[in-house]
Order: sequence, then structure tokens, then C-alpha cells
Amino acid sequence: MKKHFSRTLAMTGLLVLAPAMAMAMGGRPKDGDDEATNVRIQPVAKIKLAGSQAGSSAAAGARSGEELYNAICGACHEAGVAGAPKTGDKAAWAPRIGVGLDVLTKTSKAGKGAMPPKGGSDATDEELARAIIFMTNKSGANFKEPAAGTKSIASDKNPEEIAKATCFKCHETGDQGAPKLSDKAAWRQRGSKGLDAVTKTVIRGHGNMPARGGLADLTDEELKKVITVLLKEVGAE
Repeated sequence: MKKHFSRTLAMTGLLVLAPAMAMAMGGRPKDGDDEATNVRIQPVAKIKLAGSQAGSSAAAGARSGEELYNAICGACHEAGVAGAPKTGDKAAWAPRIGVGLDVLTKTSKAGKGAMPPKGGSDATDEELARAIIFMTNKSGANFKEPAAGTKSIASDKNPEEIAKATCFKCHETGDQGAPKLSDKAAWRQRGSKGLDAVTKTVIRGHGNMPARGGLADLTDEELKKVITVLLKEVGAE
């Protein structure tokens, strides 16, 4: 009986002291204290990508490819985060480089997989192209960075000029197994497959011919026009 009475007395004492203890420890949280509570329970560490201006004092639009790469692209491409091809991995980059600078830039601008549009940067299209050139040239490409305000080869030359300046160099002599312009039978066989099929083959590369015939800065449509000129030349259009 005494033990039961003692336990009852102890419980009553705790109930009486509870409000005072709560006040001593800071009282009941107010409705406006949610933010403070979140701060107290947040993780000890956070991961945050550097902003596009990080490490660079250059104004937007004037940043070099290296500056943008170091500030943004390298965060994933140096270590291969989230499936990003590592910078310097020529095997991983070869098929990507093969589609050409124009396609690479368009893909980066739109975003792909875990990569957000423009890699999460505020880069201009020209800056984005510079960063891609910097990164891919470290990974097996040989893209040339155009000077500010200059136009691409596709803008400066018509398809016939491009074909004569590039394609004819190998096809006139049959260099490295390329079918000669004079070999009508070989070209008829290729032309019979249709322009789209021939274009797809050129985009992929074939035998000793590099992807896109080495014309990495041409779009698919521009490349098709160059191939049309070549097929007309050999009478296989």
C-alpha cells in the first residue's frame, strides 16, 4: 500500500513539474520556429556545384571554354559522375565526337540524361561551344575554336566548295581505299542504296573514312548536301 502511494505521489510530482521543465528548456516551439528547427536538423554537409561565374571574373558571353569547363563541366566530367563520359577517355568520347560539334552543342544546350540544359550553366551558345571544344579536344577531338563573330565553314562555303576541298582529296586518288571518282561501278553500287543510306554511312564513318568524313562542324542536312554534290560528280545520284 505504501509503495503504491509513493509511486502515485511521484507521478503527480512529475506532472506538476513538467510545465516548469518545458519552460526551462525553451518552452513550446512557436509556429514561426519551423525554419529554425529545419536549420537544427539539417545534414552536417551538403554538395553544391559551383556557379557558372565560379573561378572566373569574365563577363557572361566572354568566358573561355577552359573557364566554363573548370567552373561547371569538370564537376561531372572529371570523375564521370552520373554516367558522364570522363574527360580524356577517348574511347567513350569517340562516338560523341563523331556526330560533330554542331550536334554536340545542340545536345548540351537541350540537356541529356542526368545533365540539365547547358550543363546547369548560364552560358551563351558561343560559350557552350567553346567549353565543348575544350573538353572534347582533351578527349581525342580536333575541333577549332572560331574567333568571336566568325561564321562556320557551312556558312562561308557552298556544298560544292566543301566537297572539292575535302571529299575529292581522297576520292580523286582512291587514297586509303576510298572509291575513286572514276570508278563508276563502285559508285553505282553505293548510290543504289539511296541518299539517306549513304548519308548515314558517312555520319558513322566507314573503313578508313572518319565519322562524317572529317567534317565534324557540319549538320546532318549540310553533310547530305555535300554528299549530293559528290554523287552528282560520279553520276550516281
